[in-house]
Amino acid sequence: MNQAVLVTGANGFIGCALCPALAATGFAVRRAVRAGSLPESVAVGDIGPDTDWRMALAGCDAVVHLAARVHVPRAEAAGTEAAFRTVNTAGTLNLARQAAAAGVSRFVFVSSIKVNGEGRAAPYHEADAAAPQDAYARSKWAAEQGLWAIAGETGLAVVVLRPPLVYGPGVGANFQRLLGWVAHGWPLPFAQVDNRRSLLYLGNLVDAIRVCLAHPAAAGKTYLVADGEEVSTPELLRRLARALRRPVRLHPLPVSWLRLAAAVSGRGAELDRLLGSLTVDTRGIRHDLGWHPPYTLDQGLAETCRHWQTHE
Repeated sequence: MNQAVLVTGANGFIGCALCPALAATGFAVRRAVRAGSLPESVAVGDIGPDTDWRMALAGCDAVVHLAARVHVPRAEAAGTEAAFRTVNTAGTLNLARQAAAAGVSRFVFVSSIKVNGEGRAAPYHEADAAAPQDAYARSKWAAEQGLWAIAGETGLAVVVLRPPLVYGPGVGANFQRLLGWVAHGWPLPFAQVDNRRSLLYLGNLVDAIRVCLAHPAAAGKTYLVADGEEVSTPELLRRLARALRRPVRLHPLPVSWLRLAAAVSGRGAELDRLLGSLTVDTRGIRHDLGWHPPYTLDQGLAETCRHWQTHE
C-alpha cells in the first residue's frame, strides 16, 4: 500500500512541484488547500490555532507542512508579529497535535534558514544557536521548538528542513526581479560585490523532502539543504544571463554607495540579500541520509529561465 501523505500549501510555489513528484514516486498524495474542490484535495480554510484538520488527516501516514505566512506588505506592519505567530506557530502546532492524534507517523516541516540568522560570513550549521531576526523567522523558530515538544509527548517523528532562497519555475519576488533585470538588459551596479550565497533549486528541495519522508534516519533531525555550490551576486547574474542567452551589463559601484542608497530609499533589507553573504553547511543531510542534490545550480537556473521566458 502506498504511503499516504498530506501536503499543506499544495497550491503554492513548492507544493505545485512537490505533489506531482511525490505521486510519480509512489506516494498517495492528498492536497490541503484553503478553498476549492480539486481532485485529491481537501479545503481546510485559513490556517491557525482552530483549523479542523480531521478530514484532511484521515488515513494519512505522513504530513509535509509547507503552508505559511511568508510576506506582509509594509502597510500591515502593525500586528505583524502576532499575524506570523497565528499562522506559522500556532497553526503548525495545531496541525501537528491533530496529526499525532490521527496516527500520523511522520511530520516534515519546511522551516527557513532565517531561523539560523542573517548576515554571517561563515556557513550556517544545524548545531548553531538559533538567531532569528524578524517576525517571520521568530515564528518559524517557535514552531520548531513546539514541534520537538509535541514529538517528545506523542512519538510523532518530526523532520525539520531549513532551506535558503528557493528558486525554480514560477519563482516570484526578488529572484523574479533579477530575471527581469537581466532579460531586459538593465545596467546593474553589482560588479564590485564580493559575497557568497547558497541557493536551493526547487527540484532539489522536492527530492530532499521525498527522502526525508521515507528515510528512517531522518526522524528527529533538523537539516540545512542547498544546491551545494555557492555563488556571488555578480556570478549569479552572469549565469542567469547565460541561461537567458542575454548579455549582462555589470558596472562597478562601491558597495558603500549601494548601501547608502538602499538606506535612504528604505530598501536596506532588500539590498542586503544582494550584497551580503549567506551560506549553509549541508553535510548533515548528506551524511545521515546519503542525499545529494540531483540537479546542479546551472541546471536549476536553466530550467527556471526556460519557464520564465515562456510565461513572461
